[in-house]
Amino acid sequence: MARALRLAARGLYTTQPNPRVGCLIAHGEDFVGEGWHQRAGEPHAEVFALRAAGERAHGATAYVTLEPCSHQGRTPPCADALIEAGITRVVVATDDPNPKVGGAGVQRLRQAGVVVETGLMREAARELNRGFFSRFESGRPWVRVKLAMSLDGRTALAHGESKWITGEAARADVQRWRARSSAILTGAGTARADNPRLTVRWSQGDGFHPPLRVVLDARLDALPPGAHLLDGGAPTLVLHAPDAVSPNARYARVELAAVAGDTHGRFDLDAVLQLLAARGVNELQVEAGAVLCGALFERGLVDELLVYVAPVLLGDAARPLLALPELTDMAGRWELRVIEQRRIGADWRYLFRRATPVGI
Repeated sequence: MARALRLAARGLYTTQPNPRVGCLIAHGEDFVGEGWHQRAGEPHAEVFALRAAGERAHGATAYVTLEPCSHQGRTPPCADALIEAGITRVVVATDDPNPKVGGAGVQRLRQAGVVVETGLMREAARELNRGFFSRFESGRPWVRVKLAMSLDGRTALAHGESKWITGEAARADVQRWRARSSAILTGAGTARADNPRLTVRWSQGDGFHPPLRVVLDARLDALPPGAHLLDGGAPTLVLHAPDAVSPNARYARVELAAVAGDTHGRFDLDAVLQLLAARGVNELQVEAGAVLCGALFERGLVDELLVYVAPVLLGDAARPLLALPELTDMAGRWELRVIEQRRIGADWRYLFRRATPVGI
């Protein structure tokens, strides 16, 4: 199963909106076939593994990182393919949260006389597809907030300048996190102040589709002419208030969608995430300012913080990491756990999640 998971990870940048899945077929300790899901709309992992195994699939065991599908989608049911090939035992890491599958794949295999075992390396399989599971189980994408800060916890100078806190190696590393994301979200303030491209500047190989760029622009007036986010260089969605005035021609190359506001006239962030989930967004990377990132975090909508820390100091007047309400006592502090820490060039990269998980 560990080998199957490594195979699944080969689809890290190309399977959107599908999950990353690997399959290994074995006779005892002999591997006779393996495969992984490479691109949406193309054969699933089981099909590639069965093709590689050929006649040796008969009487073999298949190790699959996600429950084989049982319905006809863009490809035929994988459960049927395993049965027809003569597989006698299937070991599944985790069930499929998609209600179109939801146990039906395992049931079909067992009805055909195939021995099915589930749960081997389940958490690792869910972790690899944390966005896919979040979309179906929570109704929203897995939300990752990317931040770059100084050693004293500042993200920009008081007047807004932030290029560049971290070094070139850290900025290159961000591209890989962008590439695995289904979408990248920013707010109007950041879009106006930094004029970001929010594209992936890194070669991912065949089958890569650039993540959707998403901008929160309530009045449809935040992006100036010449803004990179309006250049049509990548698929872009601009979310706005329902009563926003029709935009002028500079918004012609982007898609527009209305999202309801909350009682204070701000974007309903839950509604934003639900809309993105409905569009098949599994992992959402947020690259925005302290206000939007803080609002998402305060509402419990942030699953992980990807933080790059540079060995520099910016001083008290510089802008903070997150805009959060003042605490009256230490009991109300937000506790995080470190999932990973790694040296990236001269900087450090940390991956944090809440001490009490809100996602998987």
